[in-house]
Amino acid sequence: MNWTFVISYFNEADYLPATLASLAAQTLKPFRLILVDNGSTDGSAALARDAVLPGVEVVHLAESRPGKIFALEAAMPHLATRYVAFGDADTYYPPDYLAIADAAYAAPDIVAVMATDVPADPAAALRKRRHNRIASRLWPKQTHTGGFGQTFRVAPLLAAGGYAERFWPYVLMDHEIMQRVVQQGRVVYPFNLWCIPSDRRTDRSRVRWTLVERLLYHFTPAAAKDWYFYRFLGPRLRARKLSHINLREKTWQQ
Repeated sequence: MNWTFVISYFNEADYLPATLASLAAQTLKPFRLILVDNGSTDGSAALARDAVLPGVEVVHLAESRPGKIFALEAAMPHLATRYVAFGDADTYYPPDYLAIADAAYAAPDIVAVMATDVPADPAAALRKRRHNRIASRLWPKQTHTGGFGQTFRVAPLLAAGGYAERFWPYVLMDHEIMQRVVQQGRVVYPFNLWCIPSDRRTDRSRVRWTLVERLLYHFTPAAAKDWYFYRFLGPRLRARKLSHINLREKTWQQ
């Protein structure tokens, strides 16, 4: 068994069953699935335990500390395979998702294989994949996908410290983790590796960076990226109270 798939969830009863069904349909098996309940109160944990996933070794964890970073941190000691994929509970993963990611790790210096998030419309999805192919070549030391579509070689991920609140207690944790991992090798974006996150989050004011911060991220040299994250961006996010707890806010329900 070479793969572990990690999903943390908090009150995702409306989406989690469909996400688990897409994982059950993966062509690459067996693999381990770690599901971390981050204090759900809507029956999500029961749905996770009742899901039927042939060929998948399921590990159920519970993390009482609120916040996705704590849930992911709880999964770190359980990573015993060669590769790990991180996903979201409201995302569709096509059947060949893990198989394509697995094939992309052919070169030993590749430390991360990233998927492109696409909309359900095929034409728009193709445009997004083409965009990411160009962007990832122009900025190979940056992140061009979110936590719903990241996979890592486990050894360099753990060597970099893994997901841990002590490193980054803010939003954009999927970008910060890449800053630590990318220093150990190459990151690739296979054109055929994609997933479809839900489009429910329209108000991102509590979880996003400013245009200036984004532009500076792109144009800060790779050698200065530590300065960008830990001396520039982190203090700014802290001042705006953009902690990882904001990721729990379900503004679409308000």
